[in-house]
Amino acid sequence: MHIAPGELAWLAAAVVVAGGITGLLAGLFGIGGGAVVVPVLFEAFGLLGVPDEVRMQLCIGTSLAIIVPTALRSYRAHLERGLVLREVIRAWTFPSVFGVAVGSIAAAFAPGAVFKIAFALIAAVIAGKLLFGRESWVVAANLPGRAAMTGYGFLVGLASSLMGISGGSLVTMILTLHGKSIHNTVATAAGIGVPITIAGTIGYCLAGLPHQAQLPPLSIGFVSVIGVAAVAPISSYVAPWGARLAHRLPGRGLEISFGLFLLLVAGRFVLDLV
Repeated sequence: MHIAPGELAWLAAAVVVAGGITGLLAGLFGIGGGAVVVPVLFEAFGLLGVPDEVRMQLCIGTSLAIIVPTALRSYRAHLERGLVLREVIRAWTFPSVFGVAVGSIAAAFAPGAVFKIAFALIAAVIAGKLLFGRESWVVAANLPGRAAMTGYGFLVGLASSLMGISGGSLVTMILTLHGKSIHNTVATAAGIGVPITIAGTIGYCLAGLPHQAQLPPLSIGFVSVIGVAAVAPISSYVAPWGARLAHRLPGRGLEISFGLFLLLVAGRFVLDLV
């Protein structure tokens, strides 16, 4: 498909801005920024003529790949400050990877609307908790037992692979409901995002191989190498700035900012469905 020079310039600017915002959000909230990248990639791949049957899957797979270096840099920045809950990382790594595998298989066959509906619903629930929740909204003062932690990890991985995110929003909600501070949850969310995004990238590469003929050049399954090359360096570079900012802001300020951000994301996907 022919792209006018003006459209190409705006598209390039949007990708650069999305990369910067992705990195900032990764460090600030412990998330990968997939909610920013996926909509931009959706428009970009539309201009390139990618069929609707595979466009959303390509956006999600590319988003997960983009987040990998960002998650790594964000996690390292938070780890240096000693706020990562290592026991959560150990308990959730394997079940979250399994959830990602299940989600990657399902995503290869599900329509794009499924991903948008799921993201909007979950984002709205989390935003409601962050914006209107009280300190008394705590399920327990401590983390649950092994079985429940395994279930949490699986759900985080599954949802992340269906939405193209690193799972930070879900991790934040779960851990705050179990009495953990927002600073600890942000740092831990960055850590669990590393195995989720790596597994998701591999899963979407494999899931997209049967659809290779419908995908644009330089795509490995549902991962666009061009998309990764355009966004990942910028987001990875900016991530430590967000991490430093996160540790300077008050906990309640982080919760409100994160909640408002999620509402904007949910609204964007709802508009797509109308």
